[in-house]
Amino acid sequence: MDEMADSSEPIKLEQPPERVAVEPSDVELVARVRDTGDDSAFEELFNRHRRRTALIASRFFRQREQVEEIVQESFTKAYFALNDFSNQQEASFAAWIARIAYNCCYDELRRKRRRQETTLSDVSEEDTEWLKESLRAVEAGSDVEGEAVARDLADKLLARLSAEDRMVLVMLDAEEMSVSEIAEVTGWSVSKVKVRAHRARASLRRVLQRFL
Repeated sequence: MDEMADSSEPIKLEQPPERVAVEPSDVELVARVRDTGDDSAFEELFNRHRRRTALIASRFFRQREQVEEIVQESFTKAYFALNDFSNQQEASFAAWIARIAYNCCYDELRRKRRRQETTLSDVSEEDTEWLKESLRAVEAGSDVEGEAVARDLADKLLARLSAEDRMVLVMLDAEEMSVSEIAEVTGWSVSKVKVRAHRARASLRRVLQRFL
């Protein structure tokens, strides 16, 4: 009787696992924009990479309006240059749009060509003391130029440098890019990047000496 009772229990069927929607890759989104003109696909690319693009722009420009302009310009250029993005290239779409953003920043810096005088009044008392102490420690091997760029002093201290000098210093010290990566982004040779970096540090050192 017990066996018959057991056999009468309903059989529980296992439910098939729920399918998890897989988001399309950047390459697939690019293909949809190019092949079908799918603007929603490009909007998705924009949403995925706008934050990183804005971060790059903020390394060079402090005003929100300027940062937004760089973001818009970068994605506008990317949209009209999608045919130049190869599905087979090693670099990802993220690296590609970053390269465009850097170039937009560089072009904007060249247009402005500002040479602002940096004085102690432009920098907080705390930063001034830090600069003085750091400059005194240079002989001990400290990288005061790199530290200055990495801190929130870039806009104040780099404004007097040329577009090329400012670009290479921010890439090296704020973005922590390698020389080869900078060469790839800018289109410069590795030797030119090294020479430009050396000259840029010398120029920044002259600016920093004003704080002594």
